Amino acid sequence: MNTQFKRALSGATCLRGAAVVSALVALSSPVAAFAQDAPADCVDGSGAACGKEATIVVTGSRIRRPDNYKTPDPVQVITREETTQAGFNSTADVLQSTSVTNGTAQINNSFGGFVTAGGPGANTLSLRGFGATRTLILLNGRRVAPAGSRGSVGSADLNVLPSAMIDHIEVLNGGASSIYGSDAVAGVVNIITRDKVKGLQLEAQLNAPDNGAGLAQRYSVVFGYNTDRLRLSGSLEFYDRGAMKVGDVDWTQCQISYCKLNASSAPGTGDFIDPKTGQPKCYPTGSTGESGVTINTIGVPNFAGSIVDLAAGIPTGYGTLPTSAGFGSAPTTTTIGGPANNQQVCNRFRPDSTAAGALPGWECVGGGALSLGIRDTFSPAILNNDLISPARVYTGFFQGAYDTGVLGDAQVYAELLLNRRESSQTQNRQFTIDYPWKSPLVPASLTFPVRFLPPQASNPGVDVGVRVFADYGNYENRQKVDFIKATGGLRGSLPADWRYDLTFSKSWSDSDYTSDLILTNRLNQSLDVVASGSGFACRDTSNGCVAAPALTPAVVGGQFPANWFNWVTQPVTGHTAYRESTVSLDLDGKVFDLPGGPAQVALGFEYRKSSIDDTPALDSQNGNLYNFTSSSITRGSDSVWEVYGEAELPLVRDTPGIEDLTFTVSGRYTHYKSYGGQWTYKFGGRYAPITWLAFRGSYGTSYRAPALFEQYLGATSGFQSSAGDPCNNLTSASNPVRVANCASEGIGTGFSATSSIAVLQKGGAASGLKAETSKNWTVGAVIEPSLGAFGDLSFSADYFNILVSNGVSQLGYSTILQQCYDDPDFRAESICSYVTRNSAAPYNLTVVTGYVNISTAKVSGYDFTMRYAVPVGPGKLTINADLTKFENRYNQTLPTDPVTNLIGTLNNPRWTGTLDVRYKINRWDFRWGLDWIQGTNSSASYLGLSQATRDTYVFEAPDYYLHSASVRYRGDHYGITVGVRNLFDRDPPQISSGAYNRIGNSPLYSGYDFAGRTFFVNLSAAF
Repeated sequence: MNTQFKRALSGATCLRGAAVVSALVALSSPVAAFAQDAPADCVDGSGAACGKEATIVVTGSRIRRPDNYKTPDPVQVITREETTQAGFNSTADVLQSTSVTNGTAQINNSFGGFVTAGGPGANTLSLRGFGATRTLILLNGRRVAPAGSRGSVGSADLNVLPSAMIDHIEVLNGGASSIYGSDAVAGVVNIITRDKVKGLQLEAQLNAPDNGAGLAQRYSVVFGYNTDRLRLSGSLEFYDRGAMKVGDVDWTQCQISYCKLNASSAPGTGDFIDPKTGQPKCYPTGSTGESGVTINTIGVPNFAGSIVDLAAGIPTGYGTLPTSAGFGSAPTTTTIGGPANNQQVCNRFRPDSTAAGALPGWECVGGGALSLGIRDTFSPAILNNDLISPARVYTGFFQGAYDTGVLGDAQVYAELLLNRRESSQTQNRQFTIDYPWKSPLVPASLTFPVRFLPPQASNPGVDVGVRVFADYGNYENRQKVDFIKATGGLRGSLPADWRYDLTFSKSWSDSDYTSDLILTNRLNQSLDVVASGSGFACRDTSNGCVAAPALTPAVVGGQFPANWFNWVTQPVTGHTAYRESTVSLDLDGKVFDLPGGPAQVALGFEYRKSSIDDTPALDSQNGNLYNFTSSSITRGSDSVWEVYGEAELPLVRDTPGIEDLTFTVSGRYTHYKSYGGQWTYKFGGRYAPITWLAFRGSYGTSYRAPALFEQYLGATSGFQSSAGDPCNNLTSASNPVRVANCASEGIGTGFSATSSIAVLQKGGAASGLKAETSKNWTVGAVIEPSLGAFGDLSFSADYFNILVSNGVSQLGYSTILQQCYDDPDFRAESICSYVTRNSAAPYNLTVVTGYVNISTAKVSGYDFTMRYAVPVGPGKLTINADLTKFENRYNQTLPTDPVTNLIGTLNNPRWTGTLDVRYKINRWDFRWGLDWIQGTNSSASYLGLSQATRDTYVFEAPDYYLHSASVRYRGDHYGITVGVRNLFDRDPPQISSGAYNRIGNSPLYSGYDFAGRTFFVNLSAAF
């Protein structure tokens, strides 16, 4: 969201239709508004009609206030009209834009190939970069329940929001748990819907990227009917975003290591030069951020004697291999032949009809890490992966209110939100096929006297003769997520100018998630064959078994018989259900008068109950998904009751030297069934010595109760390399503490671990998981000098600081092992309770990872905002600018971990900013916008890289600028907006592999525009 789309509510007023009062624009700390006459039709912060006094409820408070009230906390406002001019086509796009997120990373539609909370396709918001579970999303002042798929559902999915019905969005960047309860740690976003809609309104918008892919289109109808006592309104909309593939953009076509030096100038340090092309290898494999995997290759026994003993008579000369003199150098060769060449082994081959030697038709591509680069790793299927994944979203929103005329002019009101998301993600994968040793499916030329591998966990008891590394092609993940939120209530007046609001709300989220996966039992069954006629048949013919194909170059090349492939690959579907029920009672009114005005309070009670039930497919629960980890049922519930109080004390007003002095205070007591109770509080104030200068600030505490998935996540199992065993290959020179601890378990130096480490992941309820707590404070100043004929100017500067303690974090298995085995109080410390080891050889190791209260996180920085508006000729020129400077951000998992400031590293810019220039003349509105993310240059220091490594790899990014422009015309009953985003078609910067997840050569980071130049048009009509 560009600067122009934010309006300060430090001087908030009522809102009408799609327009908000002209106010100062701000990223995180908007300032005072320019006064305008209050419109006749307006809404308060909960969507209710404003009274004759034109009072409002501003996000961050429950107290009704005059329309010229100025808050101690900065609140930014984003209007519907402004989002249209910016070219945003969904509420998710608006909230994940740079000016709302300050350049912090968000989970968007480019994360289809990664495991994310809420499941694939979910879009979430992480204010200040603190994570989606620390940002609270409200709809008309009431919490939006989590939605999504799989076991880690814990945050609101922005896809459920009714974009067509939104009037404006209020964003509070700061803690507010004393007002709203759990999750309001980094901030609160309040979505306000349109009120008193009349007639019928139609709207259509298309966003078309210049590359011809990824078309996004939205069509909506909004309707309303009003009488003196009844108001009914609603919307229906359809949003369709097409897929943009990796092959649709130039900068993802060939992912390389992207080193500063290449092999010719510095052997062993640059990009691997593919001997087939003489160019840097596309989609290599072997390190983080390299998306290739070995394909078109077989693994056979190692004939150099380093893995298995040689049998007599095994011939030498099984191919050639690049020498170890220079990884990536022009491939010179040496013959692989016996123990004398123990450092040069060959156990990987690819089909090559011209290859001669002991394995005619097969070319050696090495064995071991050094030879990864020479293997085939690029599959054309990679280009069909989703760069931006597709989705279809259907949304209906209905609201109504009826004035009863009784019970204090009580108003009965109701809301109903209906939403369905159908999303999918296309990715590619490797297909490894372990042909059994001496299987009739393996030709005689590839049947050796020794096995390639011992029996694997996926097929116990069966030795592996040859392993095929083939290209599976593309596979798809699909989700259908249904979300319903129903709300009803009664509100009205009480004596002494008090008001009440009694609300009931219920949310349902149900999702089916499906993946096309290989079933382990079917694969193994198909590989156990007997001769049948001229071919083969399954030994066990149950379930319609189709025999695996004989091992041929075609199979190695990913060409599988369709009937066999379709039999071993099946759609696997799980189901997730999330429920949340809420009942609340809010009271507010005046209690006594102070010199600065009436003291006001708000009191309330809330009860909330939530439950989650994620049931993976039986094949997933039973560990029957080939090369995928198993998943267990995630099922549990929690409930909370809360009471809160808030007071506003205007001590002095309109006095020389004290134009305004107001203090606010709030407190909340929370009691969760799962872990008990706690208090949160907040103090704030505003002091204006003169009309055009004010100081503001607040200090308070917030909390986040553990998400249900953090408490009850079903156990998932996986296996890690035996090399991670802390007792593996110890010597007398190793850490003496670790040596002693291993010896206490009967393991001496020289032990070589041969069994994989079993890793079991589960929720933290059993270990007493509690809420994480935070402290947050802000302080700032607002300047609004009167410039008369020279226009209106406003400027604000605010400092923010948030510290999260006792944070909920999931310890990695390697961290647990290191902390346990390097502790002098071995087995006496609680962290060792997550580790078990068999008492006899081979001393199998099992680690349980779960969520615990152990981490610390902090963010601090400054927000600067400026707005200048002045008449120019027949129109009005408005310039909005804002900047955010981050000073510090760190996440410390363990108290013993070093505190490392992430600011300035990749994906963590120090400065971000937006600039908007608008010129409005009669019915025309012209806009130009700029988003800026400062470049980063300190990632090398953060990663602890040597100077030589810095001279080789690229882990920094230049400044990133995105320009946009639009023109809008508004007729009496219609409007049209046309424009372009990313006007100059700026590509994301490129970095080296090895440390960060990448798409192509670019960081996986939501701050960069992957779609490229995009044209948009919005058409609207009212009847």
